[in-house]
Amino acid sequence: MRRLTLDDLFGFAVPSDPALRPDGGAVAYTLTSVDRAADENRTEVWLAVPGAQPRRLAEGSAPRWSPDGRTLAFLRTVDGAAQLHLLPMDGGEPAPLTNAPLGAGPAVWSPDGTKVAYAGPVGPGDGGPPDPHAPVVADRLDHKADGAGLLRGITTHLFVVDVASGESTRLTEGDLHAGEPSWSPDGAMLAFTAALEPDPDLELDAGVYAVPATGGKPERLTDPGLLCAGAWWLGDRLVVAAQKGEPVGHVRLFELGQDGAAEVETGLDRNVMVGHPGYPGAVPAAHGDDLLFCARDRGLTRLYRAPAHRLVPDDVSVAGASVAAGKVAYVAATPRSPGEVFLLDLAGTTPERLTRHTPAGIDPYVPVSRTFTAPDGTEVEGFVLRDESRTGPGPLLLDVHGGPHNAWAPVLDGFHLYHQALAAQGWTVLTLNPRASDGYGEAFYKATAGAWGLADTQDFLAAVDALVADGVADPERLAVTGYSYGGYMTCWLTGVTGRFKAAVAGGAVTDLSSISGTSDLGHLLKTYEYHGDLAAQSPITRVGEVTAPTLLLHGENDDRCPIGQAEQWFAALRERRVPVRLVRYPGASHLFILNGRPSHRYDYNERIIAWLEQWVSSGSPS
Repeated sequence: MRRLTLDDLFGFAVPSDPALRPDGGAVAYTLTSVDRAADENRTEVWLAVPGAQPRRLAEGSAPRWSPDGRTLAFLRTVDGAAQLHLLPMDGGEPAPLTNAPLGAGPAVWSPDGTKVAYAGPVGPGDGGPPDPHAPVVADRLDHKADGAGLLRGITTHLFVVDVASGESTRLTEGDLHAGEPSWSPDGAMLAFTAALEPDPDLELDAGVYAVPATGGKPERLTDPGLLCAGAWWLGDRLVVAAQKGEPVGHVRLFELGQDGAAEVETGLDRNVMVGHPGYPGAVPAAHGDDLLFCARDRGLTRLYRAPAHRLVPDDVSVAGASVAAGKVAYVAATPRSPGEVFLLDLAGTTPERLTRHTPAGIDPYVPVSRTFTAPDGTEVEGFVLRDESRTGPGPLLLDVHGGPHNAWAPVLDGFHLYHQALAAQGWTVLTLNPRASDGYGEAFYKATAGAWGLADTQDFLAAVDALVADGVADPERLAVTGYSYGGYMTCWLTGVTGRFKAAVAGGAVTDLSSISGTSDLGHLLKTYEYHGDLAAQSPITRVGEVTAPTLLLHGENDDRCPIGQAEQWFAALRERRVPVRLVRYPGASHLFILNGRPSHRYDYNERIIAWLEQWVSSGSPS
């Protein structure tokens, strides 16, 4: 057995997006690994069958079974665009189904298996790629998106493709971004989410619409009070995931009927997780009259049968699920694995592990849950990662998650491998879920609205104080890091206290006034998250108090937290001769630490360790 190192970033292969065959006898899934030589992330479609070794099917991602289970649709990149392909499971070769100018989205099979629907990008004019040299004209705030950059008139529309002929029909028109569609049981309609009302960039609105499968005008099915994140026909029920009212609060499930939207009783004061990019969870599914869904609870994303019946073990975090034939296939991370595929008979209690992609022989450090109490009496949970064989106080790294409505989970984290490497060097790593974190109830979730930094600082300092008092952390060797909102809090904390001897801020936010007009979500954040006195909540107003040597790590093409945020902090510290370094990652978007170039992700981890060791000595192990 061995401890993890940063090189394990190149060795992990992690499954996602499981699709259970309609008869429940096999699971197709996407396996993501790293091609170190090409400096690329690689995705492949694999198949797992109980009692057999998983096998690779094809290069690609997003597998989807036909209703008869004889054909697998999946996405494969062709000339830079993702196109749908069909793989006959009788031994044939994959064949392209689409040749869309800008590519296609994941397949959604019609109930009879004769058609495939998808939501795909469309360029201006003839639908092809926009001229990269033409002037970019913006009339609305939503003219760019992190990961895509300037949209240049690209929208997202629904298409239906006839499987036999390959003939494609576009169903929607206009300036909209349609969400993934769902077929009605009779195959006559498609439901989807979109913002079609005037000024959607200013007046936040996302409704559920239905459009005939042969084309026509979409009909709105939901009232404006629901901000919808997805809609799925589950048998005869149309189930919607939505926030009620303002978008600062839990996502809930609703069932649409003739009398409008009725909230589904989940039995939980928890946020429903439908698996948005960068977040765990899975879309809701039906098993007979039962509704299955994911929700986050105390950092872990769990799979439930409504109301409030947990289906998975206590120590796993679910990131994808699929239901068929009385079974559920799901991908879950555990304290010793970043993800494997499991199969559970819904009439039973013990899931079967179908894959073993996590490298054999590793012995990761396991985070231990700990509850801390803030001065106002609020309890917050954290996870302490350290080599338990070491004794006495040592260096402590406080790591702050993004969001702020995200959460650390006590499972093996294949992205923040510096946690494992630092633990091996004698560090204690504290990942804390302060107020505003997801998984602790809606009041906790909303606790920092209009009070970034002001409401949650006490949570972090109280946790650090407790570990110092316990003799775990050396008060002279404290450091802080974080990404996105965690980068914001890293800069904030170094401005309100001089206790931290080093800081590493990734994807940072430092000036709430300037980010409001430059982020792709700036208006939304200003209106609902950090509204009020922006100067009082901005780290830049306290930069004159910072003494901690600071490393800034930032994607050059970050449109969520634009790089100017890091540049402001860098300039302010440099002018005051506080040790500071800015590292820019060319071509990298906000989520590059999750899905960017492997070399960038490795460098990010490596630089954190080097900076902490430079400014905060770990000392000799005891």
